[in-house]
Amino acid sequence: MKVKVIIASTRPGRRGPALARWIVDILQKEADLDVALIDLKEVNLPFLDESAHPRLRKYEKEYTIKWSAEIDEADAFVMVTPEYNHIAPPTLLNAINFLHQEWSEKPVGFVSYGGVSGGTRAVESLIPVATALGMMPIPKAVNVPFFATYIDAEGRFMPGEIQNKAAKNMVAHLKRWARALQAMRVEH
Repeated sequence: MKVKVIIASTRPGRRGPALARWIVDILQKEADLDVALIDLKEVNLPFLDESAHPRLRKYEKEYTIKWSAEIDEADAFVMVTPEYNHIAPPTLLNAINFLHQEWSEKPVGFVSYGGVSGGTRAVESLIPVATALGMMPIPKAVNVPFFATYIDAEGRFMPGEIQNKAAKNMVAHLKRWARALQAMRVEH
């Protein structure tokens, strides 16, 4: 199964890549997973600028065609997101809204980070979007409150026991849902 880990934040000084590398390492220990990291800063999508609705898949722009192929080949996703003013970053919402069918019938897990809330409000803002697109948001999320206290001098994320346990639990549920939804997609 192909799992895409998406780094949502694109701002300078961001810490999302450190958390993403950590969850990628956990996912790569699963022999049945093919894991790829997507950095929205590198994808660099403009604000949604396709003339046709994404549901029609009549993409005109090369970057949209490339983004579509990247997401379409995935069986599951993990979105690594901070919380900006009680929601997910606009870069992530824009990247999601660029497409439609490519997300459908695929599970999505969340690794969120922030202050006292650990990014939980960002995840809550993403759940209606994910379900509207036919995705299955995994209820077992990883939330990292006061995330900066887990970043060492070299910029690595140094999780505690709680984060490691939550990540393993999320991955187990993500795999189960990915297998179930993969079978559903085959039926179409």
